[in-house]
Amino acid sequence: MMDSSELAELCQQINDKIFATRTILELRTVANEEDKQNILVKMGKDIFAINGLLDTLETHVFQQQDLLNGLKELEEFFQEDLHDGYHLRDNMPLHMPRKGLQTANTLTQSQQDQVHHVEEQNLQKKPTRPQIREMVYITTEEFESIPQYMKGRMTYSQLNAAVQSINTAVKEKYSIVQQPAKTLTNVTRRLHQRFKDEETKDTKGHFFVVEADIQEFTQLKLDKRFKGMLSMLRHCHRLRELRGAGLTRYILL
Repeated sequence: MMDSSELAELCQQINDKIFATRTILELRTVANEEDKQNILVKMGKDIFAINGLLDTLETHVFQQQDLLNGLKELEEFFQEDLHDGYHLRDNMPLHMPRKGLQTANTLTQSQQDQVHHVEEQNLQKKPTRPQIREMVYITTEEFESIPQYMKGRMTYSQLNAAVQSINTAVKEKYSIVQQPAKTLTNVTRRLHQRFKDEETKDTKGHFFVVEADIQEFTQLKLDKRFKGMLSMLRHCHRLRELRGAGLTRYILL
């Protein structure tokens, strides 16, 4: 059984249809008058024009949404860089000259001895591990230079999100490669061995990943869309492909 609200809604729908039918009949009567036909034709053209404006507005809204998403991602990158900057500021070595502080000429003898001691310790340290290379993010100018057939519906923010994922895979992989063997777990030991097996004389001195690394360390899907991203990154000289032994190695440039 219908309650009162459902019955009222049904009555309203019936009344709306009756009103619409009555309006159509009245318009048909008016349309038979020649002087009114020109007005109806003009109204029809105005309606089509309004529909076109609404389509244009909708397109701009979607573009602004993509731009907003890109700005949010850039803000996250900025916050990470800001955090790193604060960390560097708060952990500056004692021997590094600082603006507004004492110079070597005004330091006391004990302070100079302390600086020399720190410098000697730094010289005696074992060579540091090579810094893990990361892919530089795509600029807006570079993105605009990519041919449209290659970009398709890919947005600027989506392409840089792929750059970030590949950088994550590179950092995770080489943090294991550079890890001392005695600190490896069973899982990382297997990964370490696979990484070594995939190296060739052509990859020596370079940082690279394969699709298995991307699957292991990121949520990036290795589908047709991913292949398109790789083409754009090659176009922007961010990486190159090296094939061999059944593998495709993506080498960072």
